[in-house]
Amino acid sequence: MADRKISETAKSAQMDQKLETTTGRRPGRPRSGKTGADKRELLLDAALKLFAQYGIAETPLSMIAKEAGVTTAMLHYYFKTREQLLDVMIDERFQPVRAGFTDIFETHADDPLMAITNMAQCMIDAAEKYPWVAPLWVREVISESGMLKKRMEERNGDKNRKIVQECISRWQSEGRLNPDLNPALLFISLFGLTLFPMASMKMRQEGASPISPDMLRKHVSLLLFHGVAPQKP
Repeated sequence: MADRKISETAKSAQMDQKLETTTGRRPGRPRSGKTGADKRELLLDAALKLFAQYGIAETPLSMIAKEAGVTTAMLHYYFKTREQLLDVMIDERFQPVRAGFTDIFETHADDPLMAITNMAQCMIDAAEKYPWVAPLWVREVISESGMLKKRMEERNGDKNRKIVQECISRWQSEGRLNPDLNPALLFISLFGLTLFPMASMKMRQEGASPISPDMLRKHVSLLLFHGVAPQKP
């Protein structure tokens, strides 16, 4: 029994020494008091911030670890590769945001103008709630070379985009929407009206006229409902 206790103590000491070697700190409770789940969320937050700022291809894992205040070895404990990190980010951060848009066209099946306006407003709401949404979308989704766009298409295809375009085409054939509009370009136009301005808000020069999400919501709604032509008396 005594020999067994000595063996277990030696094994524990070896594990402690290995932890100190790989992480650069002594074993025991983390100084920050953060749990494993906290650290994982911290790493995802850091990745989203840097991906939105620099682009996914230009952000190595070592940069994410430094931003999160952990070692690269600790990051690799949670995410073995950048591709794995990207997949988790899509599932846990990006898809939930997109899920808020999925039922808009079904809810307003008989009112295309309301559906399109609500879609635009949901985009603004998401960009206001999550600061990374607009710059990341502009950099990684709208761009043909964006890694996020390619990864999402590999995992999910373009089903949602096709559903929206089919709805628009149906509304045109039913006389509910301007038949001269291009369904694909209309979808892209919504991004231009919403996410581009939201992404540029922080980059506006000091002294320039301020733009708020509320101002943008009102502007987009007026533009979609009434256009740019003067209103008839």
